Amino acid sequence: MGKIQVLDNNTIDQIAAGEVVERPASVVKELTENAIDAGADAVTVEIKNGGIEFIRVTDNGCGIAKEDMEIAFLRHATSKIRNIEDLKNVSSMGFRGEALASIASVSKVTMITKPKDSLMGYRLEVDGGVAGQVTEVGAPGGTTIIAAHLFYNIPVRRKFLKSATTEGNVITELMEHLALSRPDISFKLVSNGRNVFYTSGSGDLQNVIYRIYGRDMAKETIAIDYECDGIVIDGYLGTPAVNRPNRNFENYFLNKRYIKNDIVARGLEDGYKGYTMQHKFPFCVLHIDMPAGDVDVNVHPGKMDVRFKDREGMYEHIARAVAAALHSHEMIPETDLDCERKLYRPEVVEAPEPYETGRRNAFKENDTVADTENNTDAIYDNTTADDQRQKTEQTNTADLSEQQEEDDKELSPELTKANRDIFTVDFSDDEDVVLKDFSKERNATEHDEKADDTSAEVTGNENKEDRNPVYRNAVQLEILPKDRVISANARKRYELIGPAFNTYWMFTYDGKLYFADQHAAHEKVNYERLIKKYKEREIYKQQLNPPIIVNLSGEEKEVLEKFKGYFDELGFEVNNFGGMDYSLNTVPLELYRKDAKTFFMDILNDLCLRGVRETPDIINKIMASVACKSAVKGGDVISREEMDKILDELLTLENPYHCPHGRPTVFSISRTELEKKFKRIVS
Repeated sequence: MGKIQVLDNNTIDQIAAGEVVERPASVVKELTENAIDAGADAVTVEIKNGGIEFIRVTDNGCGIAKEDMEIAFLRHATSKIRNIEDLKNVSSMGFRGEALASIASVSKVTMITKPKDSLMGYRLEVDGGVAGQVTEVGAPGGTTIIAAHLFYNIPVRRKFLKSATTEGNVITELMEHLALSRPDISFKLVSNGRNVFYTSGSGDLQNVIYRIYGRDMAKETIAIDYECDGIVIDGYLGTPAVNRPNRNFENYFLNKRYIKNDIVARGLEDGYKGYTMQHKFPFCVLHIDMPAGDVDVNVHPGKMDVRFKDREGMYEHIARAVAAALHSHEMIPETDLDCERKLYRPEVVEAPEPYETGRRNAFKENDTVADTENNTDAIYDNTTADDQRQKTEQTNTADLSEQQEEDDKELSPELTKANRDIFTVDFSDDEDVVLKDFSKERNATEHDEKADDTSAEVTGNENKEDRNPVYRNAVQLEILPKDRVISANARKRYELIGPAFNTYWMFTYDGKLYFADQHAAHEKVNYERLIKKYKEREIYKQQLNPPIIVNLSGEEKEVLEKFKGYFDELGFEVNNFGGMDYSLNTVPLELYRKDAKTFFMDILNDLCLRGVRETPDIINKIMASVACKSAVKGGDVISREEMDKILDELLTLENPYHCPHGRPTVFSISRTELEKKFKRIVS
């Protein structure tokens, strides 16, 4: 073993940088969060080759004083906190004081800044952690930081970076999260001279969803607004029509910071129970605000992992808030028969820089997506992307040109054309790199495995029944709007046409044609009956004489023995008959005159296949299976009277839109869509 010696400061900085700067996206994250903490209401991020060769972050924040510029690049130098006690109530995005030092130690950094009360700006270059001289320069108010040639002095780290396209995609996703976390801030992302996206900073969250995910996704959202015990939860939830095969579209923010947390994920998904099919996950943009003292964000330098002081309470709040918002919305999907319709996502050409105040205000004023609730037709019309783009350019170009001239006049004379080039980099000779293919799903992340491993300890807390949450824009669970299709009032005006293929029921109402799945609808009715009987302890059993003998496998026997008590409660009396044989003595009344042995084995096999990690889940799974097995099947012939009876009972349910396994019970086709297919309407 060699002699122990103290490492030099440069080596220490480069080693420490590995925790903060893992890839180009880490640099963008730290610099953008610093801009937000500086009070900026507009931030531009420009990258070249996925950020490996060039990153520029420009803001219009408060700027940095000349005497603080060199200090800012020292390790653990920060203006966010003063002592350890401040960590208990951290409200800023950053607070460790490691970012600039780490970035400067592994890249070539240029800082240009101008405090708002200063006549001139200042420039400082730092090469591999070594700072140069501070010089005066003409600049707009705010700060611009350029980080070039990342890991140029650590070849082994640079070698392990992904391709430029992959690194650019990570930065794009990061900027999306930042834009969704702060709709009140204008964000602009440019890659190789191409605008990836731009948000106006109008404060409208649905506007940002529209800009990032497109019209179709923004249209399929439900507002959530909940407040209880000092915790405020708001944002938007996706309808079941936009469910995804992984959790990458679950976006949640704690005190305006993007996080990944198994408690939040579990509460969200449990709130969606009954609305999602197995292996499907919701889309959401969820903002959670709570006292800083009730959560620990100082877990990792990335600040993405947090610890809640009251884990069970947080789970309960989220599950209740999500369930309340979903129950207040009618969930009948409308089918679009025009399969050729293209996805429209707004495109912004020549979006303004943070210091161009006039042009930014013009973009805000001309942002047609601001009033999505009251102007749905204007926003979600059927025009193509080219039509929309041409229309936007015609209405905005003249105004924006005038604002450009005004902005030029407002800038200080010291901001010459040569200095302006600092803030506008020419990439005309570079190959355009397409950062993102929105038509494909993002790859699953390690967070999927985390949330799957969540233990049963995050169940609701029965001692908190006295809480009185405020659903500020949500309808209480038992109140249904009068204009709902699935309501007793609307039922009187149904025109029941009859069955199709002995599987679907057709009826018309208010200019739309509705299709109901007879199996899914009957299954939902049966399930709710069982739930009610179980709560009221009115589960009825049917004696089997003689008993049915079943032979079980080792796995089936293990599941049965583990949950035997719950089987008994639900009407299945099963006793060991010796070895691997069991006698089935009673079954629920709903399964009487059915093939009880087959149904019992199907339920047991279903539990083995799906898996049951938590004891409370077994009740719902068994009841869902019994409801499914006892419901009419597709192809079964039933009378019109039976159709009416099932529909009438379906109307009384809290969630009549999905069966226990998440499949929809009803969907609609508008008269307009049908007339388009028959060319009565040409659009």
